[in-house]
Amino acid sequence: MRIVDLRSDTVTMPTAAMRQAMFQAEVGDDVYREDPTVTALEILGAQMMGKEAGLFVTSGTMGNQVAAMVHTKRGDEIICEAEAHIYFFEVAGLACLSGAQVRPVAGDRGILTADMIRGSIRAVDVHAPDTGLICVENTHNRAGGTCYSLAGLAAIKQLAGQHNIPVHMDGARIFNAAVAQGVAVKEIAQHADSVQFCLSKGLAAPVGSLLVGTQRFIGQARRIRKMVGGGMRQAGIIAAAGIVALQSMVERLTEDHENAKRLADGIASIGYEIDLSTVQTNIVIFSVAGLKVYAPKLVAALGENGVKASAFGEQRVRLVTHFGIERADIDYTVDILAKLKKVYE
Repeated sequence: MRIVDLRSDTVTMPTAAMRQAMFQAEVGDDVYREDPTVTALEILGAQMMGKEAGLFVTSGTMGNQVAAMVHTKRGDEIICEAEAHIYFFEVAGLACLSGAQVRPVAGDRGILTADMIRGSIRAVDVHAPDTGLICVENTHNRAGGTCYSLAGLAAIKQLAGQHNIPVHMDGARIFNAAVAQGVAVKEIAQHADSVQFCLSKGLAAPVGSLLVGTQRFIGQARRIRKMVGGGMRQAGIIAAAGIVALQSMVERLTEDHENAKRLADGIASIGYEIDLSTVQTNIVIFSVAGLKVYAPKLVAALGENGVKASAFGEQRVRLVTHFGIERADIDYTVDILAKLKKVYE
């Protein structure tokens, strides 16, 4: 049976060049700052983002949580979008690790504006927590891979600066945003004090993310990373794949976006409910509203036909294009969805 895995871009496999680089990687003990390959990756990532320094972490969640721990103090409040990954998918890490509470703000298809945020910034009041951090997610996972505009990010950063509040960007898929908008990634990153971005999603490295910011911020983050168990030893073996990812896998993200658009158009043509305006990068989310089936059951039926997908609650299904997915896989998926729709109408 043909298998088309559209559950996530986390299922990508490392390229032959990555495997070779891993095999040949020069390594050392990174806790002692003696792994030259990790150091090279951190420098490269920081330079690409226009930041002073970088820190290699095991995952995007670790990067986000370490950033929040550095930026905030216990009892602070963190503003983020109501379905942001840092709030929705990170096991209450902000509460458990930072001791902060979340002020969720509903965005427009996952995107916050300065006006949306303004009313949630706390005034100085003995009854209220301090607003310690503003988090933005770019691209926004649960909204379908939507992107912030540069103007929108600039306005948020300006507002935050007026209140002396740092901005952290969960840029797990920031390269997708940059490619989709035709801008250098540092043009996006300039509007955040810290940025976390993944190497292990669309860029296809086997593991790892980078957290970037000022030298002082990264110095503090390195200590916090050690606290939460993220100090690594001969990590150059995996960092080597990250270097290859940054050097060779960014431009090809266009293929994923084209495949996502083809998939979304196909889903719309069949008659599933889908907001095509959200399909800006490599994530496609559609609804089974109006059909005699819930999303988990449709996902199970897709799996029986070789298409792996994810259910987002009872009504929505998510499909993610990535390295290894070809146009023929997209067309096959659309055909299966068409057959299943007839079953559940």
